[in-house]
Amino acid sequence: MHVAGPQDSAAAAVPGSSRLLPLVIALFFAWGFCTVLVDVLIPKLKATFSLGYAEAMLTQFCFFLAYFVVSIPAGLLISRIGYLRGIVLGLLVMAGGCLMFAPAASMGWYPAFLAALFVLAGGITIVQVAANPLAAGLGDPARAHSRLTLAQAFNSFGTMLGPLFGSALILAAGVSEPSPGMDATALAAFRVEQAGHVRVPYMIIAAVLVLLAALCWWMRRSPVPEVRAVGHGDYLRLLKIPKLSLGALSIFLYVGAEVAVGSALVNYLIMAGATSSEHSAGNLISVYWGLAMVGRFIGSWVLRFVAPGLVLAVCATGAAVLGLLAATTLEGTAAAVAILSIGLFNSVMFPTIFTLSIDGLGEDTPGGSGILCLAIVGGAIVPLLMGLAADRIGLALALLVPVACYACIAGYGLLVRAGALDRA
Repeated sequence: MHVAGPQDSAAAAVPGSSRLLPLVIALFFAWGFCTVLVDVLIPKLKATFSLGYAEAMLTQFCFFLAYFVVSIPAGLLISRIGYLRGIVLGLLVMAGGCLMFAPAASMGWYPAFLAALFVLAGGITIVQVAANPLAAGLGDPARAHSRLTLAQAFNSFGTMLGPLFGSALILAAGVSEPSPGMDATALAAFRVEQAGHVRVPYMIIAAVLVLLAALCWWMRRSPVPEVRAVGHGDYLRLLKIPKLSLGALSIFLYVGAEVAVGSALVNYLIMAGATSSEHSAGNLISVYWGLAMVGRFIGSWVLRFVAPGLVLAVCATGAAVLGLLAATTLEGTAAAVAILSIGLFNSVMFPTIFTLSIDGLGEDTPGGSGILCLAIVGGAIVPLLMGLAADRIGLALALLVPVACYACIAGYGLLVRAGALDRA
């Protein structure tokens, strides 16, 4: 599959394939909706199981660890069974992960929630490995950056609605911690009762995912760009391409920073005095992701005219500056505006890094996509580092961890803009 470069246009253009774009956009919405619910889960599980920040961030660690474990096998699988069949399998695995929340809630056992999140994320990984390059390849290669950014805008639409859904069903009843001195039986009953608020939303999501899998199976014979089989040796060869390897590092840092900020929002907004309840703070998460959606719609248009490396550098710099202000100088409403506005600057980073990284890979695109999706494991590592920092220096100063990530991403954008990686 070819996704970029004028010389590749003919190879990439598959007659009729663009009709699949609405379905692919629906997939972006679905996994965004599922992923962002972890931000709502964190304050609930943190209180229910009396967790520290680092322990609570294990939710993100287990969720994004799946990308590290599943991405390469997913790339190998999709290169053999094709994009749409791979997507069907991924959706069914996602549904299975959602169904695991029911026994986890019945047990009131934190590790069971972590296992459910891992399985859910494993399914999302399979879908992402297929859907990202598919969205880039469904049409004119010259507009791959714009097309993937548009699809990511609907991903952000999912991440905007997800917190409202999760807050209404998970946080509306309040966030309660166990009373001091509870005996083991009372504590177990308390945890089962509190964890039960998580069951219904994930059962609803599982049903929707099964329906979406059925639709994808029905459309499995639709024309799509071809892929060739990927071998393990191909990944080592591809990692020697500077634009891809540094792009993977940038994906690692970006997803880690985005998830770290999103995971800290509820606790940060309350600490900064911007709001007084977990429910209202949970609703404000939608502003963070809603701004990312707005930015992606704008970015899909801007990227038709402005060099993607420059756009990436400017957005990463803006996010770093806002994070620095939120960490060091602001409080109250000003702090809330600063940290929520990071979502606007996050908007184009993932799709721009992704399409820059796979630019010109041709039939190696599934392998490159697998490497980039593996790098999403940054969502496991960076939030955990931020949680450890928050337990030691406070949540506000811990925001310097994602600030450093954004600074590195800006450097990648400038290198691409200067053409340094093309010459390497």
